Amino acid sequence: MMSSMENIVRGEVVDEAASVDHGGTDNPALAAEIANEPVMPKKPEFTDEELSSMVAYKPSGPPQPPVSKLRQAAPQVLATMAKNLLLLAYGMTIGFPTIVIPTLTNGDEPNLQLTTEQISWFSSINLICVPVGGLLSGALTNFLGRKKAMMLVNLPILSAWLMLRYTQNVPLLYFSLALTGFTGGLLEAPVLTYVAEITTPEMRGMLASTSSMSIIAGTFIQFLLATVLSWRDIAAYNIIAPVTAFCCLFLVPDSPYWLATKGRVAEAHKSLAWLRGWVTQEAVQDEFNYLLETVKTPKMVSVHKDGHITRMEIFKHNLKPYTRATFVKPFILVSSAFFFGHFSGMTTLQTYSVSIFEQLGAPIDPFQATMLLGLVQLTGTLLCVVVVHWSGKRPLTLISTVGAATCFGITATYDMVRQSDPTVTASWVPLTFLLSSAFLTHMGIRLLPWILIGEVFPADVRGMASGAASSVGYIFGFLANKTHFSLVEALTLAGTFWIYVCVSLVATVLLYIFMPETEGRTLLEISRHFAGEKVPGWKRRRPRKSTKQSNELDTTEDDVEASPKINQNIKSVNGDTHL
Repeated sequence: MMSSMENIVRGEVVDEAASVDHGGTDNPALAAEIANEPVMPKKPEFTDEELSSMVAYKPSGPPQPPVSKLRQAAPQVLATMAKNLLLLAYGMTIGFPTIVIPTLTNGDEPNLQLTTEQISWFSSINLICVPVGGLLSGALTNFLGRKKAMMLVNLPILSAWLMLRYTQNVPLLYFSLALTGFTGGLLEAPVLTYVAEITTPEMRGMLASTSSMSIIAGTFIQFLLATVLSWRDIAAYNIIAPVTAFCCLFLVPDSPYWLATKGRVAEAHKSLAWLRGWVTQEAVQDEFNYLLETVKTPKMVSVHKDGHITRMEIFKHNLKPYTRATFVKPFILVSSAFFFGHFSGMTTLQTYSVSIFEQLGAPIDPFQATMLLGLVQLTGTLLCVVVVHWSGKRPLTLISTVGAATCFGITATYDMVRQSDPTVTASWVPLTFLLSSAFLTHMGIRLLPWILIGEVFPADVRGMASGAASSVGYIFGFLANKTHFSLVEALTLAGTFWIYVCVSLVATVLLYIFMPETEGRTLLEISRHFAGEKVPGWKRRRPRKSTKQSNELDTTEDDVEASPKINQNIKSVNGDTHL
């Protein structure tokens, strides 16, 4: 017979009076009175967490049929592609100044004639406005969710293109580009965290690298359209991108991690089932249980005797995750990668490509050379997307930094020889090696921080940290563009290129020493590494997992040996239940 406690756990009311002695009395009247009193069931001796665990770990019924790898991957790819359409629209704003600068300097539009100083601001004002949006990005993402935040930022991009299409004065030109930069900051946190939270460890690196590929594709589209259309017509056609992105994002689910952190457990479960191959919720029960464990947050325990919490205590509580090594170390790593990526030469080459190719005497039209530059950037990014899953991030990054130093060094040497001896006419040298530098940097160092930023930060600070780190990156991009003309004037173009060589060589040494290999690693393993735990083979890519393991998100034999140890393992990362 089922015990009364078992009945209570199952939600059944038990008549205790019918099953026990009535007070131990021999008085029939008193016994009858006691028997007629309603008896409430006893409160079970279980906490709310234990009861939730009982529900979460209940048997899932008959085993589900296996899902093919293609079906597992398809929804993750589709959701990532919807997000990438937004990045494609943003990439168009990055490439737009490059195709407008020649028109604004040759006098084709008298109302928009710019000086050299104005051009330096025009080419970088969007980048300096990104951190402003980045300051709001994390809060907006945590409040609205990854999906709604991404949908929202399409609106200012659309507005900016309309203003650029019809602008007739310099202030509005500046404001339009500043708006695109502000929007770029707003989208950083949602797009970077979304991929990390919807993908499996096996696909995370590959799909995360498509973010940069989408931005480069948007830039290349601008270079390609510039060969046949005016910049105002291009601004009009660019409206298609944000409209399409808005519609596609409407069709994909939000991040199950974010939904779980907001207590929307049922929606999170449904989202995870959609992302794992449109399967039933029972098929992803184990993974969902682990997801619930990873998003647990500690309760506020520092209260006064009267039960109130001061604002300072709340502030200290919220600040605590940002003082841990699991935030500080990844932030330094990502910020350094951004610095090396921008000051290794490719940022300024992409922005001022037309004038640089002209100055070096490229054998083809500078606009055609710029289009080729965009094409090889896209090719390098595509190679990274395809190869990173097998090679890991470290080899690609180190090859790219050494390659960039070599290419810019050869180009700088050629320019020095050409300045000393004008009869030298090997114009194919700068064209070949600058295009090669574009290919190599976009194969590694230019993509590295954007891949790392979505996976190296703990779950409790991922939104804010991603926005802050990307803002630092755009500040470096602004400084690289803004100081280009000053460096060329002080050091010549060759001297500026030698600075890029030095930065690339320093990047090679530091990244070789300090950069861990995150490809194939779970989010828990990555957090453990930055928390100071010794993770075996932290410079090597984790070998590919079996089919059974590939169905589990962020769980490996090193992470969780048995279900009862999950909480202990998670707490060991930061000293509490944060990831």
